[in-house]
Amino acid sequence: MRAKITYLVTAAVLVFYFVLVGSRGVLLIKTGTLLTVTFGVAVLILPVIGLWFLWKNTQFVRRANQLAAELDAEGGLPVDELKRTPSGRVDRESADEVFALRKAETEDAPGDWRSWFRLAVAYHDARDTPRARKAMQRAIALHDGKQAEAA
Repeated sequence: MRAKITYLVTAAVLVFYFVLVGSRGVLLIKTGTLLTVTFGVAVLILPVIGLWFLWKNTQFVRRANQLAAELDAEGGLPVDELKRTPSGRVDRESADEVFALRKAETEDAPGDWRSWFRLAVAYHDARDTPRARKAMQRAIALHDGKQAEAA
C-alpha cells in the first residue's frame, strides 16, 4: 500500500510539474517572436514526453500487478525464501541462489509467462532492475499472447 501511495504522490507531482512547464511554453509562444515561439514549442515537447513516459510506466505497473494477482490466485507466487542481512536487506548470495533456480525454471519453460514473472522477481531481488523489467515485459507479452513481441 505504501508503494501505491508513493507512486500516486510522485505521479501527481510530475503532472503538476508538466502543467507548470506547459503553461510556460504557452506563454513563450504567445509572446510571438521567432525565438520565443521556438523555445515555447521546445518547452511544450518536454511535458508531452514526460506524460507519455508516465503513462507507459503506469500501464506497465498495472499489468504487472494484474499478473501478480492472477498468479497469487493460482497459488504460484514465489515464496520469499531469501536470507536477509541484519539491516533487512536481501543477502546477495541468497538472491543469486534463488535466481539460478528461477533461470533454470524459465529455460525449461520459455513460453510460460509464470516462469518469466518469477524470474523478474528474482532479478529484482538480485538488484538487476533493467533485466527484471525486461523479464516482466516478456511475462506480460506471453500472458497477452504476443509471442512475437516477447521473442
